[in-house]
Amino acid sequence: MKLVVGLGNPGREYEHTRHNAGFWWLALLATEERVTLKHEARFHGAVARVVHAQGECWLLQPDTFMNLSGRSVAALARFYKIESEQILIVHDELDLPPGAAKLKKGGGVSGHNGLKDISAQLGTRDFWRLRLGIGHPGESSAVVGFVLNPPRREEAGLIAEAMANSLAVWPLLRDGHTQAAMLKLHTGAKTSGNA
Repeated sequence: MKLVVGLGNPGREYEHTRHNAGFWWLALLATEERVTLKHEARFHGAVARVVHAQGECWLLQPDTFMNLSGRSVAALARFYKIESEQILIVHDELDLPPGAAKLKKGGGVSGHNGLKDISAQLGTRDFWRLRLGIGHPGESSAVVGFVLNPPRREEAGLIAEAMANSLAVWPLLRDGHTQAAMLKLHTGAKTSGNA
């Protein structure tokens, strides 16, 4: 992975809402990698560079609203000539229950406005996604209010657990061992870093 993007909405009023799960995950990753996200106007977001044995990776938190996330992602990807399959987008997922985290490459955007805009701006859906389950309110008419509100306490605990589990596979992802990362995340299997 050369670029990891956490999706969310900027502003204190959105900070603790379910839609900002991608921001939460990216902040945890930045802490783990001991880097600080700093605003870069040309990339419409906060950026940090992680240097590791395999090269370098950029962390990005767009400061556009969710439905304009693609502007930020495309600006950084084009500047550093990063291919779509080297991009990981971390986002909230209505179709997974709290506590679930799944990795996948490509596929539909399930009505997620951030993914929709990123696909449009990159001209492809062929990027990696880390989907953090937030659950579904049950009715489509309730979705907007649901994602723009904080999770209940028990849900927050499950989401935090899913984030810890998915952060544990980051070294595999970073080094390009995507299949091993998926196996470990989806089944809890023990894998070696050489898988």
